[in-house]
This record gives sequence, C-alpha cells and structure tokens, in this order.
Amino acid sequence: MEYIYSAMVLYSAGKDITEDAVSGILSAAGVEANAAKIKALIASLDGVDIKEAIANASVAAAAPAAAAAPAAASNEPAKEKEEEEEEAVSEEEAAAGLSALFG
Repeated sequence: MEYIYSAMVLYSAGKDITEDAVSGILSAAGVEANAAKIKALIASLDGVDIKEAIANASVAAAAPAAAAAPAAASNEPAKEKEEEEEEAVSEEEAAAGLSALFG
C-alpha cells in the first residue's frame, strides 16, 4: 500500500509520478523501496486518469451504502435482506478493483 500512497501523495501535490519520485517518498518515510514494485506501479499507472479513477471509486463505494439504507428500513423477509447484502459485497469487490489498478 505504501507504493500506492506515495503515488497518491505525488498526484495530490501536482507532481509527476516517476520512479525516482516514488522512491524518494518511500525513502523519506523509512521504507526500503523495491525497484521492481515501483516499476510495476509506474507501468500500471501509464495512461490512467487518476482523477477519474478516484471519482469512479467514490461512486462505486457509495452505491452499496445508499442501496442498503432503504432495505434496512423496510419489512422485507430476512432471506431477501441476505441476498441484498451479498449484492452489496459484490459491488464492494468491484470497487476494490481500483487497488488492482494501482498495482
């Protein structure tokens, strides 16, 4: 996760996300950087619009919570509620795809 966090720090600071920059952040944090992981991160971010990816992840993460609120207020049988919870887990897993995008 620290590799992704370093890329996000660079992004939020408006800096280029490069191998040297990621390595520098990791070193400053006291993390022994793995060059192969850094290269994989940089390669996985090539062509990715980070702002769009964050927006999509926020929407995907909010959807299960919004869908669960009305279901909790209704008097549905327990079996239907369990099915909705399983759907929510599936949507959460889809939102977790963002982490795969960052390596």
